[in-house]
Amino acid sequence: MNPLEMSGLELLRAAVSGDLPRSSMAETIPMWFTEVDPGYVKMTARAGSQHLNPLGGVHGGFAATILDSVTGCAVHSMLEAGVGYGTIDLQVKMLRPVPRDQDVVAEGRTVHVSRNIATSEGTLKSLDGKLLATATATCFLKRG
Repeated sequence: MNPLEMSGLELLRAAVSGDLPRSSMAETIPMWFTEVDPGYVKMTARAGSQHLNPLGGVHGGFAATILDSVTGCAVHSMLEAGVGYGTIDLQVKMLRPVPRDQDVVAEGRTVHVSRNIATSEGTLKSLDGKLLATATATCFLKRG
């Protein structure tokens, strides 16, 4: 199974099924795919004591990293084999503190894909549905 020969959707689904190894970032920021469809990605994540800021709250980079992952993966799910992408802009709005030692749910949706640019949006929520953070992302697309 060669990831470079797979469409974005095929690659993400292989990651969900365990046919491809987890990324190292998914170990640093514990996050797991729970759903992958064209233009849509859902993940679960959990902040631990290693993700705290000096004041004892979950660092904002935790939420930003998860939102970067779901918005980028939503874009990736729309790309054909051999097309790469990278985030060039990520705007995150922190609305509530991210809870420690509790699962949170992140969802990303593709908004627009053109030849060279794609946009997406994401949300991070507590298990009881409270909105913790939102994001919009712009990705460049690298074709051939």
